[in-house]
Amino acid sequence: MQSGGRSVTFFNGSWMDGRTPIMTANTHGAWLGSMVFDGGRIYRRLGPDLDLHCARAVESARTIGLAPAIDGPAIERLAWQGADQFADDAELYVRPMFWAEDGPLGPDATTTRFALYLEEAKLPAGTGFTACLARRRRPSPETMPTDAKASGLYAQVGLIHLEAKRRGFDGAVVLDPNGNVAEFMAANLFMAKDGVVSTPVHNRCFLNGLTRQRAIQLLRADGVEVRERTISFDELMEADELFSTGNYAKIRYCTRLEDRPLPHGPMAQRTWSLYQDFAARSLRPRAA
Repeated sequence: MQSGGRSVTFFNGSWMDGRTPIMTANTHGAWLGSMVFDGGRIYRRLGPDLDLHCARAVESARTIGLAPAIDGPAIERLAWQGADQFADDAELYVRPMFWAEDGPLGPDATTTRFALYLEEAKLPAGTGFTACLARRRRPSPETMPTDAKASGLYAQVGLIHLEAKRRGFDGAVVLDPNGNVAEFMAANLFMAKDGVVSTPVHNRCFLNGLTRQRAIQLLRADGVEVRERTISFDELMEADELFSTGNYAKIRYCTRLEDRPLPHGPMAQRTWSLYQDFAARSLRPRAA
């Protein structure tokens, strides 16, 4: 994820420019991990599924024992307030987050805090990525809060990314605890073979991404057969094409898996086109 553009932060009831400090060294969310977040996108005044991302942030907070005092619709309204501070053609990453300020080991829910961060971040549209097979596997839902977008889960993602980069790849395919394909490193995975699109069945060891769900819906409505099923890594090595779905980049295609080159195939292109048609219906005029 690349950023570096202008940013604004909503914290303690007001908007501030830049990367506003929101924690101390003794904040529970910083040192004991009681933090969740979500990622939404507003680009060129489009906010596809922004309401669902805001609602999921609230549900993630509840999943790890926090008590959010703001709901999804209110977060969405704040996100558009923040977007109004940027140009109409800006491409923004929208990150609501919750954490506990205090607690012993578990978080003290009464100290739940909220912040919303928007930053300029270009959609990496039209670019592919390379992937290898990760050594580490996704955790099972019995071991980690895999139903939440919990920040603590991303320590493993970071290690997988470092390993992939050392091997000369952009990212990695990650397996589930049983050795079946779960996802790409930080995005959901799709493969196409003989005109059929398949994606790993959601077994709760990986996040059932909102963009994943939207892509499945759009493809099926367009007449494409989409199967949610168990997939082996060997099947990926025989696929016609691979692509990912995720909020940050939306739809991206895989150009190489291990030593096997892959094309920017018709299903990835079709999914991207269908998604952009859907996104166009979420245009939000600037507030008067």
